[in-house]
Amino acid sequence: MATLLHIDSSVFPGEASSSRSVGNAFRKAWEEQHPDGTVIYRDVAADPVPHITAAAHTAGFAAPSEHTPEQSAAFAARVKLIEELEQADAVLIGAPMYNYSIPSTLKAWLDNVILLGRTTGETPSAQGTPVTVVASRGGSYAPGTPRAGYEFVQNYLAAVLEGALGLDLDFIVPELTMAPRNPAMSELIPLYEASRERAFEDATTKAKALAERLAA
Repeated sequence: MATLLHIDSSVFPGEASSSRSVGNAFRKAWEEQHPDGTVIYRDVAADPVPHITAAAHTAGFAAPSEHTPEQSAAFAARVKLIEELEQADAVLIGAPMYNYSIPSTLKAWLDNVILLGRTTGETPSAQGTPVTVVASRGGSYAPGTPRAGYEFVQNYLAAVLEGALGLDLDFIVPELTMAPRNPAMSELIPLYEASRERAFEDATTKAKALAERLAA
């Protein structure tokens, strides 16, 4: 049966988070297609993974027999995260934009799973695994908008997930999520609502299409 690795990183719970809400719609549609499947879930906001340390980093470049006790413990934590990625048939990541980039907790997860010679390099161990990223943001950073040059979420994640890890990347982008809360953005509420509706539709459609693709 198919396994979905689901990573959330929003500091906001439930419906207060667009990335969580849209991600949950994707996961629900996925589970409907795979009622006997497995979901590996990590909420790195509520239960952060360790930020990369010197011991965890250097252990990746030394033989296990040469590891110090500190390196062994740190590397074991990395390996657990890497194995979850390698076991997944598909990956779902909630990546809200905070200060023009991804949450530091999600960056910590990436720093742990990116391991030269295993998950990245000539033959990445999870190469080809489909990954869907829900990249929510309070404004709009689409090409042609005034703040397009501040878009460091999709650009960065494309370089890392697609370029380094070799994953098959797709984005769902709910934008203008601050419009209902910021009076200065009130005129953008219709665009926010359209973006939100499209994001939920995309989540359901893409989850079902991905399930069918993996079952074929």
